[in-house]
Amino acid sequence: MGLFVETPEGVILNVRAQPRSSRAGIDGAIGDAVRVRIRCAPVDGKANKELVETLADAFGVPKSSVAFKSGETSKTKRILLRGVGAADAERVLK
Repeated sequence: MGLFVETPEGVILNVRAQPRSSRAGIDGAIGDAVRVRIRCAPVDGKANKELVETLADAFGVPKSSVAFKSGETSKTKRILLRGVGAADAERVLK
C-alpha cells in the first residue's frame, strides 16, 4: 500500500498527524503515510479541524472536500480528498 489510493470519488490519503508542532504543513513520508504537522493539541477535535484546513490548503480544495475515512481519534488516519486525482496528489506530495 502506498501513500494514497485513487478511487472514483478522489484520493484516499494515508496520514500520520503530528500535533503540537511549531509549524503546520505536509512534511514528507513516513513509511506508507504522509506526515502532516499541525500546531494544535489533539483536544476537542481542534487538531482534526486544523488537519482538514492544512490538507485543503495544500491540495487546493474546499474544506468540505476533505473527509475522514478512518482514524479520527488516532494519529494515523485515512482521509478522502474528493475531486483530487493521482497526478494532483503526486505533484503536491513531491
